[in-house]
Amino acid sequence: VHMAASSCFPLAARCSLFLTAALVLALSPGAHGHAGADAGAGLSSSFYDDSCPGAGDIVRRVIQKARVADARIPASLIRLHFHDCFVQGCDGSLLLDNDLPAIMTEKEVPANDRSARGFKVVDDIKRALENACPGIVSCADILALASEISVELAGGPRWSVLLGRRDGTTTNIESANNLPSPFDSLEMLQEKFKNLGLDDTDLVALQGAHTFGRAQCQFTQRNCSAGQDEETLVNLDTVTPDVFDNKYYGNLLRGRAPLPSDQVMLSDPVAATTTARIVRRFSGSQKDFFKNFAASMVKMGNISPLTGRAGEIRNNCRRVNRKPY
Repeated sequence: VHMAASSCFPLAARCSLFLTAALVLALSPGAHGHAGADAGAGLSSSFYDDSCPGAGDIVRRVIQKARVADARIPASLIRLHFHDCFVQGCDGSLLLDNDLPAIMTEKEVPANDRSARGFKVVDDIKRALENACPGIVSCADILALASEISVELAGGPRWSVLLGRRDGTTTNIESANNLPSPFDSLEMLQEKFKNLGLDDTDLVALQGAHTFGRAQCQFTQRNCSAGQDEETLVNLDTVTPDVFDNKYYGNLLRGRAPLPSDQVMLSDPVAATTTARIVRRFSGSQKDFFKNFAASMVKMGNISPLTGRAGEIRNNCRRVNRKPY
């Protein structure tokens, strides 16, 4: 989700003759192919049960502590996961700092610059995990775990997080420049989600992460008040800004969604036959929203993971590991 405010890949087989071979390659361990958002090749909820059994508890402790000092942290962490997965898959590429000429950071593209945040909390999580289980838990998996725990701590649903991603060693600025924008039309958003194997239900559910967190006023429908700095923060959900619930959809129905890209799910000409009915469904049932949000998070987390021997387990989430010569 653009979460550009707060918080492409599947290639269809062109010839049935090669479909089986394409699937075998895309789903084999070590692949960073774009097999679609429901592949999840090589991932398992029990991946760290033997190698780092306390991983989830460690991530939870760090987030709980960070949340006391900064109520925005849960929303900020889930946004990092979104913006990571939407650029060459869930490989931790967003976390890499500039290391020119080899690495140009994704943190400075328009969708992330001065708005993506929570990196220091990720550093704290990584440090704690390295102390407990050196070289075991990837930065990409930290983002997946942190997202589930953040949602749960804010009152949202729980889900079983599939793990086993490895960290990429490259960034993709071209793809990062094409992240969903708060000013995208509904058709543009649908296209960007569809390119990742995500459908209209996924789009409406994942946009629901705007039920908590803040946005800079420059990204909102009403823009900034006179004399207001463009980075002044406004609540994405004016009713329960730090709680993960379905109030966001009620706000949409009343025309009170701060982000233009949220309101288009009702106001865009194509919304009536696509997303509007899903918005109304989720507004009427928090249980329905929670169930679909959890399923869509798993689906998004399965986009093009590096597994097997592909990629690496970074020692520092901001840098690729140095190779011995």
